[in-house]
Amino acid sequence: MTFKEIIEHEKQKNYYLELKKKIDQEYATQTVYPPRQEIFRSLNLTSFDDVKVVIVGQDPYHEPGQANGLAFSVHANITVPPSLVNIYKECHDDLGCYIPNHGDLTAWAKQGVLLLNNVLTVRAHQANSHRGLGWEQLTLNIIRYLNQREKPLVFILWGKNAQEKIQYIDTSKHLIIKSSHPSPYSANYGFFGSKPFSKANAFLVQHQIEPIDWQIKNLERR
Repeated sequence: MTFKEIIEHEKQKNYYLELKKKIDQEYATQTVYPPRQEIFRSLNLTSFDDVKVVIVGQDPYHEPGQANGLAFSVHANITVPPSLVNIYKECHDDLGCYIPNHGDLTAWAKQGVLLLNNVLTVRAHQANSHRGLGWEQLTLNIIRYLNQREKPLVFILWGKNAQEKIQYIDTSKHLIIKSSHPSPYSANYGFFGSKPFSKANAFLVQHQIEPIDWQIKNLERR
């Protein structure tokens, strides 16, 4: 099983055909993020068999240049958004990681952290504007496929949108770590102090799976 095979299978279904029409119309008439070629970047960077941790976000960043197809991540030349600032703070408090000088989470993705948004596109300047178009069905089905895997997984669910997926995850096999969203509006209501990174690694080690190096390395600035 590969993510490419899953997407090809989903593309034949009626809900996806309807979703594609709406998304085609949105990209043709509106400013939409991420760039179209990066919509499935999270699924391209992390292979199905290599996934160790799934972090579910809400929807892509909605300001110019931010969204890059990985939940919570931005390209290295973009200012680190507030939600990711808070994620870095929690990573520091949880594991002692230093705060990196950029917001590119590709290193996590390459280690098996699937950075999957609940909704994969968004209109410029309008958070959650593509909620209800059909992406939720696709991302739910991806999680269902992952849930069926024999190898144990960690699901990190931040905020209400992500936690809608809980009922589809077999907790006798996989670990769910949930808290409020890391956004400035909700981080103080359960995100800070939730220790998701150390909890995830403890579970992986318990199941003889190589833990994640959560330290995002600084980039040299010229």
